[in-house]
Amino acid sequence: MLKSAARLGIGGPVGSGKTALIESIVPTLMNQGIEVAVVTNDLLTTEDADRLKSRGFLPPERIVGVETGSCPHTAIREDPSMNLLAVKDFELLIPELDLILIESGGDNLASTFSYDLVDSYIFVIDVGAGDDIPRKNGPGFVQADLAVVNKIDIAPYVGADLELIRKEAPVYRRGKPIAYTNCKTGEGLDEVIDFILETVLFRSASVIHQKIEELHMDAEVDGRR
Repeated sequence: MLKSAARLGIGGPVGSGKTALIESIVPTLMNQGIEVAVVTNDLLTTEDADRLKSRGFLPPERIVGVETGSCPHTAIREDPSMNLLAVKDFELLIPELDLILIESGGDNLASTFSYDLVDSYIFVIDVGAGDDIPRKNGPGFVQADLAVVNKIDIAPYVGADLELIRKEAPVYRRGKPIAYTNCKTGEGLDEVIDFILETVLFRSASVIHQKIEELHMDAEVDGRR
């Protein structure tokens, strides 16, 4: 019987940091024994897939780029057939996969994923787009299973009020989880990892973190011998 990998969508506007988020979390997931593959979406190129392949943290056969040729919303919501085919190919060729990440093309705040394509999805916004983004009440941001407010480090340089975002985002999210991240330093990424482990993969994040700490301690002991 063909194993079905969990599927996690990653959406958000152009430049919000979707690809950077993938670059930041995949090595951590792989280090925890989770087998990952990535599908990217671009309008007329495989730019994001090529970028991920160049980083070298996954074998190139585990990254595929879909050229949507049309509105990126369509390929993840109204007609996700191209992405479903890419997922099916991965499951046939790499049956040990636990998780397939599906990165959308550059979206707007109205973009959501079809649950025929994904089991859960993340929506990424960035502070540089303005501190009014949560108030715009976009379905992508409001309805996502996890919202990520990225690039929190640049708030002082673009005149964005991060504290206002922290205050207003939970109101529009109606209690759904939010992670505040800086992919350069790793701040907030543990919350994204924990969401994936517990909500998407149904694994106990606390148990996995404990095992990692034990491995670190064993390495330190070995180093003293």
